[in-house]
Amino acid sequence: MTNYILRRLAQAIPQLFIISVILFALMQAFGDPIAMLGGRIPPRPEDKERLRRQMGLDQPIYMQYVTWLVGNDWQKIDMDGDGVPETYGKRAGILRGDWGNSLVTRQPVLKMIGERLPNTLLLMLTAEIIIIILSLALGLYSALRPYSLFDNIATGLSFIGYSMPVFWLALSLMYIFAVNFRRWGLPYLPTVGMYDPAVGKTSFELFKHMILPVTTLSIISIAGYSRFVRSSVLEVLGQDYIRTARAKGLRSMIVVRRHALPNAALPFITVIGLDIPFLLAGAVVTERIFAWPGMGRLFIDHTERADFPVLMGILMLIALAVVIFQIITDVVYSFVDPRIRLE
Repeated sequence: MTNYILRRLAQAIPQLFIISVILFALMQAFGDPIAMLGGRIPPRPEDKERLRRQMGLDQPIYMQYVTWLVGNDWQKIDMDGDGVPETYGKRAGILRGDWGNSLVTRQPVLKMIGERLPNTLLLMLTAEIIIIILSLALGLYSALRPYSLFDNIATGLSFIGYSMPVFWLALSLMYIFAVNFRRWGLPYLPTVGMYDPAVGKTSFELFKHMILPVTTLSIISIAGYSRFVRSSVLEVLGQDYIRTARAKGLRSMIVVRRHALPNAALPFITVIGLDIPFLLAGAVVTERIFAWPGMGRLFIDHTERADFPVLMGILMLIALAVVIFQIITDVVYSFVDPRIRLE
């Protein structure tokens, strides 16, 4: 097991290198970050040239990538714009643990991500736990009673839920549980932020503000995952070894728990293993609609400003999480199904 994990980690190094090269090349097509710095008042041409030199954007793309990757302690910077470099400036190198500074806010990228990541994990992990529990429960119950009234109703609702766009679902929930409930004099739910500034950041306030975004994230995923679990369990229940177990006189729940679920869970584990790393990225649409200060909103805000360091930091964090969670998924396989030997 240890050798397998070390071997996979060694394979991840060239993978991450290739991913970083591709992402860095794609970032060049996002726009000119210098043109975005002035807001409505664009910088003067001489100021733009000076900023390009200070930020290293006047260098060839491959030199910018090398600087981003390993850093540069010997770059002279023209601080006052007189054309004479006065000081030496240290530039970030991601291999040193320094992900650079935002071109817009001038704050360290790691600090900005660290401020938003807990908010995203709170929202996304809560939604993921609800998704996994309800998907397994609904999918398993439907598989054990195929084509029953419950199964037909669940199938119909799943098709409806899975076909709804995220933004439409979010706006519909806001209209029903915030606008209409308030109009009808019922207790209504808040729609923006993590808490009411007038009340303060209390646990109850946080819970109320999480209800609508978590519901939005959960409905569509539950609709899709429950159908996936149902089909996997139905396929396993039709296998010969399940019929053999029943022929031996084992109770139905023992057959399902010991024989059906471990085999049916493998595809579901794969889906969850692919889904969890993207929790770090947050839900771009949901966080934007509900003004949730998370990673998704951070990404979209700095995409509009072509803030390369922040975008590269978020994307590389996701890539690293994908590699790690794929290894974890493979290890979980060996525990769920003892027939799988990773060595």
